[in-house]
Amino acid sequence: MGIVGQFIDIVLHVDKYLVPILQQYGGVTYVFMFLLIFCETGLVVTPILPGDSVIFALGALAASGGLDVGILAAALMSAAVLGNVVNYAIGAKLGPAVFKSDKSRFFKREYLDRTHAFYEKYGGMAIILGRFMPIIRTFVPFIAGIGKMRYGRFFLYNFVGSVAWVSLFLFGGYFFGGMSFVQDNFSVVALGIIVISFIPPVVTAIKVRSDSKKARNRKDGAGADLAGRDDR
Repeated sequence: MGIVGQFIDIVLHVDKYLVPILQQYGGVTYVFMFLLIFCETGLVVTPILPGDSVIFALGALAASGGLDVGILAAALMSAAVLGNVVNYAIGAKLGPAVFKSDKSRFFKREYLDRTHAFYEKYGGMAIILGRFMPIIRTFVPFIAGIGKMRYGRFFLYNFVGSVAWVSLFLFGGYFFGGMSFVQDNFSVVALGIIVISFIPPVVTAIKVRSDSKKARNRKDGAGADLAGRDDR
């Protein structure tokens, strides 16, 4: 199995991977999960880490008594908030310079453009809404940093979004993860979470592309009308 295959297997069966980690490391598992969520949200180079499904699986493990849901909530919310703070600082410090190359393996310009369009449409609320969208959530605070969004305003949206995101998936896993259907079909549930999470950014990207095309058509039409008047 290649690296891509292994990654997909981890995402779809993250519950099975978490159990041996918990058995081997015990309380240190909280630290590992803190670092995973921090890296997904705080480092621009790690936008594809499976945060949603991991948090849901952790909630399910907490429901079975393997982890304390209160400690998990505090650790994951702190990681999400601090990750965004670091990402904001990186954006403010480095700006768009890291996206100069369109062929970069990690800093893909299409991610930046898609997130910028999302940010332009929703403004500060993008900090909250973007939390629930894989990949985009990694770049929203980066864009906010580039745009020099007022830090106090950013932090408020960041805090609200982080608490809402972790609460939804952690307590969703806590209350529903113990159901036999979820336990027997976790890969289906994980895939469903991923698919649903990607719907908003895909819709946004399609709308942005459509609006851009309409704007170009209007511009071309106006140019043709002007040329027609000049010919007369």
